Amino acid sequence: KEQFLLVKTQYRVSTHVGQPETTEAGSPAPNHFFFEFLVVVSLQQKTKDSPYEPLVIYKFPKEIGLSPPQREEEEKSLQAITLFCFPEGVNWIPLTQYQSETFSFVLTETDGTRRNGFCRRLLPHGRGKRPPEAYCIVSQVACFGLFSKIFDEVEKRREKSMAMIYPFMQSLREAPFPEPGETVQIKSFIPESGTEIITLTRPLESRLEHVDFQILFCYLSNQEILQVFASTLMERRIVFIAEELGTLSQVLHAVAALLSPFAWQHTFISTVPTVLMEVLMAPTPYLLGVHKNTMDGVFDKDDVDDVTPEEINTLVSEAFVSFFIKTVGHYSAHVKRSKSQQPGIFQRKTFCKSIENKSHQQFVTNFIETQMFDVFIQDVERRPASNDGFFSRKIAEYEETKKETDRMRWRRRFLV
Repeated sequence: KEQFLLVKTQYRVSTHVGQPETTEAGSPAPNHFFFEFLVVVSLQQKTKDSPYEPLVIYKFPKEIGLSPPQREEEEKSLQAITLFCFPEGVNWIPLTQYQSETFSFVLTETDGTRRNGFCRRLLPHGRGKRPPEAYCIVSQVACFGLFSKIFDEVEKRREKSMAMIYPFMQSLREAPFPEPGETVQIKSFIPESGTEIITLTRPLESRLEHVDFQILFCYLSNQEILQVFASTLMERRIVFIAEELGTLSQVLHAVAALLSPFAWQHTFISTVPTVLMEVLMAPTPYLLGVHKNTMDGVFDKDDVDDVTPEEINTLVSEAFVSFFIKTVGHYSAHVKRSKSQQPGIFQRKTFCKSIENKSHQQFVTNFIETQMFDVFIQDVERRPASNDGFFSRKIAEYEETKKETDRMRWRRRFLV
Protein backbone atom coordinates (compact mmCIF):
# COMPACT_ATOMS: atom_id res chain seq x y z
CA LYS A 1 0.00 0.00 0.00
CA GLU A 2 1.29 3.45 -0.92
CA GLN A 3 2.51 5.69 1.85
CA PHE A 4 3.40 9.35 1.76
CA LEU A 5 4.10 12.35 3.93
CA LEU A 6 2.45 15.72 4.03
CA VAL A 7 4.69 18.60 5.10
CA LYS A 8 3.18 22.04 5.66
CA THR A 9 4.44 25.25 7.18
CA GLN A 10 2.68 26.73 10.19
CA TYR A 11 2.54 30.27 8.84
CA ARG A 12 0.97 31.99 5.89
CA VAL A 13 3.27 33.54 3.33
CA SER A 14 2.06 36.95 2.24
CA THR A 15 4.17 37.26 -0.90
CA HIS A 16 2.02 36.47 -3.94
CA VAL A 17 3.41 34.83 -7.06
CA GLY A 18 0.48 34.87 -9.45
CA GLN A 19 -0.42 32.05 -11.80
CA PRO A 20 -2.67 32.49 -14.86
CA GLU A 21 -6.38 32.36 -14.35
CA THR A 22 -7.84 28.89 -14.82
CA THR A 23 -11.15 27.78 -16.22
CA GLU A 24 -13.22 24.90 -14.92
CA ALA A 25 -11.42 21.58 -15.42
CA GLY A 26 -12.26 19.82 -18.64
CA SER A 27 -13.68 22.88 -20.41
CA PRO A 28 -11.59 23.28 -23.58
CA ALA A 29 -12.21 25.89 -26.22
CA PRO A 30 -14.55 24.95 -29.10
CA ASN A 31 -13.02 22.79 -31.89
CA HIS A 32 -10.14 21.88 -29.61
CA PHE A 33 -7.72 19.11 -30.56
CA PHE A 34 -7.47 16.09 -28.29
CA PHE A 35 -3.78 16.84 -27.91
CA GLU A 36 -0.94 19.03 -29.15
CA PHE A 37 1.71 16.35 -29.53
CA LEU A 38 2.93 12.95 -28.36
CA VAL A 39 6.53 12.11 -27.51
CA VAL A 40 8.25 8.85 -26.61
CA VAL A 41 11.04 9.29 -24.07
CA SER A 42 13.68 6.58 -23.80
CA LEU A 43 16.50 6.08 -21.28
CA GLN A 44 19.79 5.95 -23.19
CA GLN A 45 23.52 6.02 -22.49
CA LYS A 46 25.97 8.37 -24.19
CA THR A 47 28.75 5.86 -23.52
CA LYS A 48 28.80 2.31 -22.18
CA ASP A 49 29.74 3.38 -18.65
CA SER A 50 27.73 6.60 -18.44
CA PRO A 51 24.38 6.78 -16.58
CA TYR A 52 21.07 6.48 -18.41
CA GLU A 53 19.49 9.79 -19.39
CA PRO A 54 15.98 10.47 -20.74
CA LEU A 55 15.89 11.46 -24.43
CA VAL A 56 13.02 12.06 -26.87
CA ILE A 57 13.20 9.38 -29.58
CA TYR A 58 9.83 10.02 -31.28
CA LYS A 59 7.50 13.00 -31.68
CA PHE A 60 4.13 13.32 -33.37
CA PRO A 61 3.36 15.49 -35.18
CA LYS A 62 6.78 16.73 -36.21
CA GLU A 63 7.23 20.48 -36.48
CA ILE A 64 8.46 21.56 -39.93
CA GLY A 65 9.87 24.91 -40.97
CA LEU A 66 10.57 26.28 -37.50
CA SER A 67 12.77 29.34 -37.23
CA PRO A 68 15.95 29.06 -35.08
CA PRO A 69 14.28 30.80 -32.06
CA GLN A 70 11.22 28.53 -32.41
CA ARG A 71 13.44 25.47 -32.71
CA GLU A 72 15.34 26.51 -29.57
CA GLU A 73 12.07 27.02 -27.68
CA GLU A 74 10.83 23.59 -28.76
CA GLU A 75 14.04 21.93 -27.59
CA LYS A 76 13.71 23.59 -24.18
CA SER A 77 10.11 22.39 -23.91
CA LEU A 78 11.04 18.82 -24.85
CA GLN A 79 13.93 18.85 -22.37
CA ALA A 80 11.51 19.88 -19.60
CA ILE A 81 9.15 17.07 -20.60
CA THR A 82 11.91 14.45 -20.32
CA LEU A 83 12.56 15.62 -16.75
CA PHE A 84 8.89 15.26 -15.82
CA CYS A 85 8.70 11.80 -17.41
CA PHE A 86 11.61 10.59 -15.24
CA PRO A 87 11.61 13.02 -12.28
CA GLU A 88 13.13 10.77 -9.59
CA GLY A 89 16.74 11.34 -10.53
CA VAL A 90 17.74 7.75 -9.69
CA ASN A 91 20.40 5.70 -11.41
CA TRP A 92 18.33 3.60 -13.81
CA ILE A 93 19.48 0.12 -14.80
CA PRO A 94 18.05 -2.31 -17.38
CA LEU A 95 15.15 -4.39 -16.02
CA THR A 96 13.22 -7.54 -16.87
CA GLN A 97 10.10 -6.52 -14.91
CA TYR A 98 8.56 -3.11 -14.32
CA GLN A 99 5.07 -2.16 -13.15
CA SER A 100 3.71 0.42 -15.59
CA GLU A 101 2.22 3.60 -14.14
CA THR A 102 0.28 6.56 -15.44
CA PHE A 103 0.58 10.08 -14.02
CA SER A 104 0.13 13.69 -15.04
CA PHE A 105 1.82 17.06 -14.62
CA VAL A 106 1.31 20.68 -15.58
CA LEU A 107 3.66 22.62 -17.85
CA THR A 108 3.73 26.38 -17.23
CA GLU A 109 5.22 28.32 -20.14
CA THR A 110 7.21 31.56 -19.87
CA ASP A 111 4.12 33.54 -20.94
CA GLY A 112 2.08 31.99 -18.10
CA THR A 113 -0.03 29.62 -20.20
CA ARG A 114 -0.57 26.11 -18.86
CA ARG A 115 -0.63 22.78 -20.61
CA ASN A 116 -1.31 19.32 -19.24
CA GLY A 117 1.16 16.48 -19.58
CA PHE A 118 -0.08 12.88 -19.37
CA CYS A 119 2.58 10.22 -19.03
CA ARG A 120 2.64 6.43 -19.07
CA ARG A 121 5.87 4.70 -18.11
CA LEU A 122 6.40 1.03 -18.93
CA LEU A 123 8.89 -1.59 -19.98
CA PRO A 124 8.98 -1.72 -23.80
CA HIS A 125 8.18 -4.99 -25.52
CA GLY A 126 11.25 -7.18 -26.01
CA ARG A 127 13.54 -9.81 -24.51
CA GLY A 128 16.20 -9.55 -21.83
CA LYS A 129 16.96 -6.59 -19.64
CA ARG A 130 16.03 -3.14 -20.93
CA PRO A 131 15.31 0.28 -19.40
CA PRO A 132 11.71 1.57 -19.17
CA GLU A 133 10.42 4.20 -21.56
CA ALA A 134 7.70 6.80 -21.30
CA TYR A 135 4.90 7.99 -23.56
CA CYS A 136 3.86 11.58 -22.95
CA ILE A 137 0.86 13.39 -24.42
CA VAL A 138 0.71 17.19 -24.07
CA SER A 139 -2.76 18.74 -24.26
CA GLN A 140 -4.68 21.80 -23.17
CA VAL A 141 -7.43 19.42 -22.07
CA ALA A 142 -7.51 18.02 -18.52
CA CYS A 143 -9.13 14.58 -18.60
CA PHE A 144 -7.02 11.88 -16.94
CA GLY A 145 -9.38 8.94 -17.58
CA LEU A 146 -9.71 9.71 -21.29
CA PHE A 147 -5.97 9.88 -21.85
CA SER A 148 -5.40 6.70 -19.83
CA LYS A 149 -7.56 4.88 -22.37
CA ILE A 150 -5.66 6.52 -25.22
CA PHE A 151 -2.41 5.26 -23.66
CA ASP A 152 -3.84 1.72 -23.67
CA GLU A 153 -4.21 1.96 -27.45
CA VAL A 154 -0.77 3.54 -27.93
CA GLU A 155 0.84 0.83 -25.81
CA LYS A 156 -0.90 -1.91 -27.79
CA ARG A 157 0.45 -0.51 -31.05
CA ARG A 158 3.95 0.09 -29.69
CA GLU A 159 4.26 -3.63 -28.96
CA LYS A 160 3.97 -4.27 -32.71
CA SER A 161 5.89 -1.31 -34.11
CA MET A 162 6.60 2.35 -33.40
CA ALA A 163 5.22 3.07 -36.87
CA MET A 164 1.79 1.80 -35.78
CA ILE A 165 1.41 4.73 -33.40
CA TYR A 166 1.32 7.32 -36.19
CA PRO A 167 -1.97 6.42 -37.97
CA PHE A 168 -3.84 6.08 -34.66
CA MET A 169 -2.62 9.43 -33.34
CA GLN A 170 -3.36 11.06 -36.70
CA SER A 171 -6.96 9.81 -36.56
CA LEU A 172 -7.24 11.02 -32.97
CA ARG A 173 -5.87 14.44 -33.85
CA GLU A 174 -8.38 14.83 -36.68
CA ALA A 175 -11.33 13.86 -34.46
CA PRO A 176 -13.41 16.59 -32.74
CA PHE A 177 -13.07 16.74 -28.99
CA PRO A 178 -16.41 15.55 -27.53
CA GLU A 179 -18.66 17.68 -25.37
CA PRO A 180 -19.35 16.49 -21.78
CA GLY A 181 -21.30 13.23 -21.85
CA GLU A 182 -20.70 12.72 -25.57
CA THR A 183 -18.71 10.02 -27.40
CA VAL A 184 -16.33 10.05 -30.32
CA GLN A 185 -15.30 6.97 -32.30
CA ILE A 186 -11.82 6.54 -33.78
CA LYS A 187 -11.15 4.04 -36.57
CA SER A 188 -7.71 2.47 -36.60
CA PHE A 189 -6.22 -0.41 -38.61
CA ILE A 190 -3.93 -2.97 -36.95
CA PRO A 191 -2.25 -5.74 -38.98
CA GLU A 192 -3.58 -9.18 -38.12
CA SER A 193 -6.52 -7.58 -36.30
CA GLY A 194 -8.11 -5.45 -39.01
CA THR A 195 -9.92 -2.17 -38.49
CA GLU A 196 -10.80 -1.40 -34.89
CA ILE A 197 -13.21 1.22 -33.58
CA ILE A 198 -12.07 2.88 -30.37
CA THR A 199 -14.80 4.58 -28.36
CA LEU A 200 -13.85 7.57 -26.19
CA THR A 201 -16.48 9.08 -23.91
CA ARG A 202 -16.23 12.17 -21.71
CA PRO A 203 -17.96 12.12 -18.30
CA LEU A 204 -21.16 14.12 -18.11
CA GLU A 205 -19.76 16.09 -15.16
CA SER A 206 -16.78 17.57 -16.99
CA ARG A 207 -15.85 19.73 -14.00
CA LEU A 208 -14.53 16.61 -12.23
CA GLU A 209 -13.21 14.55 -15.14
CA HIS A 210 -9.58 15.12 -14.14
CA VAL A 211 -10.20 14.35 -10.46
CA ASP A 212 -10.41 11.22 -8.32
CA PHE A 213 -11.38 12.25 -4.78
CA GLN A 214 -11.32 8.63 -3.64
CA ILE A 215 -7.52 8.77 -3.64
CA LEU A 216 -7.64 11.26 -0.75
CA PHE A 217 -9.59 8.86 1.46
CA CYS A 218 -7.19 6.04 0.63
CA TYR A 219 -4.16 7.87 2.00
CA LEU A 220 -5.47 10.61 4.30
CA SER A 221 -7.72 10.50 7.35
CA ASN A 222 -10.74 12.80 7.50
CA GLN A 223 -8.88 15.07 9.92
CA GLU A 224 -5.87 15.28 7.61
CA ILE A 225 -8.08 16.14 4.64
CA LEU A 226 -9.51 19.04 6.63
CA GLN A 227 -5.99 20.13 7.60
CA VAL A 228 -4.92 20.06 3.95
CA PHE A 229 -8.02 22.00 2.95
CA ALA A 230 -7.38 24.65 5.61
CA SER A 231 -3.73 24.92 4.53
CA THR A 232 -4.65 25.49 0.89
CA LEU A 233 -7.23 28.10 1.85
CA MET A 234 -4.61 29.99 3.83
CA GLU A 235 -2.14 29.61 0.93
CA ARG A 236 0.62 27.82 2.78
CA ARG A 237 3.50 25.73 1.47
CA ILE A 238 2.44 22.09 1.07
CA VAL A 239 4.49 19.07 0.00
CA PHE A 240 3.25 15.54 -0.64
CA ILE A 241 5.70 12.63 -0.79
CA ALA A 242 4.88 9.27 -2.41
CA GLU A 243 6.58 6.27 -3.92
CA GLU A 244 4.24 6.11 -6.92
CA LEU A 245 4.06 9.03 -9.33
CA GLY A 246 0.46 8.18 -10.15
CA THR A 247 -0.47 8.63 -6.49
CA LEU A 248 1.31 11.98 -6.32
CA SER A 249 -0.36 13.50 -9.35
CA GLN A 250 -3.84 12.24 -8.45
CA VAL A 251 -3.60 13.47 -4.85
CA LEU A 252 -2.40 16.94 -5.82
CA HIS A 253 -5.08 17.40 -8.49
CA ALA A 254 -7.73 16.23 -6.02
CA VAL A 255 -6.51 18.69 -3.38
CA ALA A 256 -6.55 21.56 -5.89
CA ALA A 257 -10.09 20.58 -6.93
CA LEU A 258 -11.32 20.94 -3.33
CA LEU A 259 -10.95 24.70 -3.79
CA SER A 260 -13.56 24.89 -6.57
CA PRO A 261 -15.04 27.39 -7.48
CA PHE A 262 -11.75 29.03 -6.52
CA ALA A 263 -8.40 28.04 -8.03
CA TRP A 264 -4.89 27.64 -6.62
CA GLN A 265 -2.97 30.70 -7.83
CA HIS A 266 0.57 29.74 -6.86
CA THR A 267 3.27 27.23 -7.81
CA PHE A 268 1.76 23.81 -8.60
CA ILE A 269 4.04 20.90 -9.55
CA SER A 270 2.51 17.45 -9.16
CA THR A 271 5.85 15.64 -9.69
CA VAL A 272 8.91 17.77 -8.93
CA PRO A 273 12.00 16.65 -10.91
CA THR A 274 15.14 16.25 -8.81
CA VAL A 275 16.84 19.11 -10.65
CA LEU A 276 14.06 21.46 -9.51
CA MET A 277 14.17 20.55 -5.82
CA GLU A 278 15.32 24.06 -4.92
CA VAL A 279 11.71 25.14 -5.41
CA LEU A 280 11.07 23.78 -1.90
CA MET A 281 13.19 26.63 -0.56
CA ALA A 282 10.89 29.26 -2.07
CA PRO A 283 9.25 31.60 0.48
CA THR A 284 6.04 31.76 -1.54
CA PRO A 285 3.03 29.38 -1.32
CA TYR A 286 3.25 26.15 -3.28
CA LEU A 287 1.57 22.78 -3.75
CA LEU A 288 4.20 20.16 -4.65
CA GLY A 289 4.59 16.41 -5.11
CA VAL A 290 7.99 14.81 -4.48
CA HIS A 291 9.08 11.21 -5.07
CA LYS A 292 9.94 9.23 -1.93
CA ASN A 293 13.47 8.56 -3.18
CA THR A 294 14.18 12.22 -2.53
CA MET A 295 12.45 12.71 0.82
CA ASP A 296 11.58 10.10 3.45
CA GLY A 297 8.70 9.93 5.93
CA VAL A 298 5.45 7.98 6.19
CA PHE A 299 1.94 8.15 7.61
CA ASP A 300 -0.48 5.24 7.85
CA LYS A 301 -3.74 6.08 6.12
CA ASP A 302 -7.30 4.88 6.51
CA ASP A 303 -9.23 3.06 3.81
CA VAL A 304 -12.29 4.54 2.21
CA ASP A 305 -15.70 2.87 2.44
CA ASP A 306 -17.01 0.80 -0.47
CA VAL A 307 -18.35 3.69 -2.55
CA THR A 308 -17.91 4.14 -6.29
CA PRO A 309 -15.41 6.79 -7.48
CA GLU A 310 -18.20 8.73 -9.23
CA GLU A 311 -20.24 8.91 -5.99
CA ILE A 312 -17.16 9.95 -4.00
CA ASN A 313 -16.33 12.73 -6.48
CA THR A 314 -19.87 14.10 -6.32
CA LEU A 315 -20.19 13.85 -2.53
CA VAL A 316 -16.81 15.43 -1.79
CA SER A 317 -17.26 18.22 -4.31
CA GLU A 318 -20.74 19.03 -3.02
CA ALA A 319 -19.52 19.09 0.60
CA PHE A 320 -16.72 21.57 -0.04
CA VAL A 321 -18.78 23.74 -2.38
CA SER A 322 -21.43 23.86 0.36
CA PHE A 323 -18.79 25.23 2.74
CA PHE A 324 -17.97 28.07 0.34
CA ILE A 325 -21.66 28.81 -0.22
CA LYS A 326 -22.30 29.20 3.52
CA THR A 327 -19.23 31.35 4.14
CA VAL A 328 -18.80 33.54 1.03
CA GLY A 329 -21.86 32.70 -1.09
CA HIS A 330 -23.36 36.14 -0.45
CA TYR A 331 -20.55 37.91 -2.37
CA SER A 332 -22.76 38.95 -5.31
CA ALA A 333 -24.98 41.08 -3.03
CA HIS A 334 -21.92 43.20 -2.25
CA VAL A 335 -20.81 43.88 -5.83
CA LYS A 336 -22.15 47.33 -6.69
CA ARG A 337 -22.88 48.12 -10.34
CA SER A 338 -24.30 51.25 -11.96
CA LYS A 339 -25.96 49.01 -14.56
CA SER A 340 -26.34 45.23 -14.82
CA GLN A 341 -24.01 45.03 -17.81
CA GLN A 342 -21.35 47.31 -16.32
CA PRO A 343 -18.26 46.25 -14.31
CA GLY A 344 -18.82 46.23 -10.56
CA ILE A 345 -16.93 47.12 -7.39
CA PHE A 346 -16.72 44.65 -4.52
CA GLN A 347 -17.58 46.15 -1.11
CA ARG A 348 -15.23 44.28 1.25
CA LYS A 349 -16.27 45.95 4.50
CA THR A 350 -20.00 45.45 4.11
CA PHE A 351 -19.37 41.90 2.87
CA CYS A 352 -17.52 40.97 6.07
CA LYS A 353 -19.89 42.84 8.39
CA SER A 354 -22.90 41.03 6.96
CA ILE A 355 -21.65 37.68 8.31
CA GLU A 356 -23.46 36.86 11.55
CA ASN A 357 -21.57 33.70 12.49
CA LYS A 358 -18.43 34.77 14.41
CA SER A 359 -16.34 31.75 13.39
CA HIS A 360 -17.31 32.29 9.75
CA GLN A 361 -16.44 35.96 10.02
CA GLN A 362 -12.94 35.25 11.32
CA PHE A 363 -12.30 32.78 8.49
CA VAL A 364 -13.67 35.08 5.78
CA THR A 365 -11.64 38.05 7.05
CA ASN A 366 -8.47 36.01 6.42
CA PHE A 367 -9.72 34.28 3.26
CA ILE A 368 -10.52 37.48 1.34
CA GLU A 369 -6.85 38.45 1.67
CA THR A 370 -5.72 35.39 -0.32
CA GLN A 371 -4.83 35.61 -3.98
CA MET A 372 -7.32 32.91 -4.97
CA PHE A 373 -10.22 35.00 -3.61
CA ASP A 374 -8.76 38.17 -5.12
CA VAL A 375 -8.59 36.60 -8.59
CA PHE A 376 -12.09 35.15 -8.17
CA ILE A 377 -13.66 38.47 -7.16
CA GLN A 378 -11.82 40.42 -9.88
CA ASP A 379 -13.37 38.06 -12.41
CA VAL A 380 -16.80 38.66 -10.83
CA GLU A 381 -16.29 42.43 -11.01
CA ARG A 382 -15.40 42.27 -14.71
CA ARG A 383 -18.33 40.07 -15.72
CA PRO A 384 -21.88 41.38 -16.15
CA ALA A 385 -24.28 40.42 -13.35
CA SER A 386 -25.39 36.85 -14.08
CA ASN A 387 -26.46 33.61 -12.42
CA ASP A 388 -24.57 31.52 -14.96
CA GLY A 389 -21.79 29.23 -13.83
CA PHE A 390 -21.65 26.26 -11.50
CA PHE A 391 -21.05 28.20 -8.27
CA SER A 392 -23.81 30.72 -9.00
CA ARG A 393 -26.29 27.91 -9.73
CA LYS A 394 -25.38 26.15 -6.49
CA ILE A 395 -25.86 29.38 -4.53
CA ALA A 396 -29.27 29.87 -6.14
CA GLU A 397 -30.26 26.27 -5.28
CA TYR A 398 -29.12 26.79 -1.67
CA GLU A 399 -31.10 30.03 -1.34
CA GLU A 400 -34.21 28.36 -2.75
CA THR A 401 -33.85 25.41 -0.37
CA LYS A 402 -33.34 27.81 2.53
CA LYS A 403 -36.51 29.73 1.60
CA GLU A 404 -38.51 26.49 1.39
CA THR A 405 -37.19 25.40 4.78
CA ASP A 406 -38.20 28.75 6.30
CA ARG A 407 -41.69 28.43 4.77
CA MET A 408 -42.10 24.95 6.24
CA ARG A 409 -41.02 26.19 9.67
CA TRP A 410 -43.52 29.04 9.42
CA ARG A 411 -46.31 26.60 8.51
CA ARG A 412 -45.47 24.23 11.36
CA ARG A 413 -45.44 27.14 13.77
CA PHE A 414 -49.06 28.00 12.99
CA LEU A 415 -50.26 24.41 12.60
CA VAL A 416 -49.07 23.25 16.03
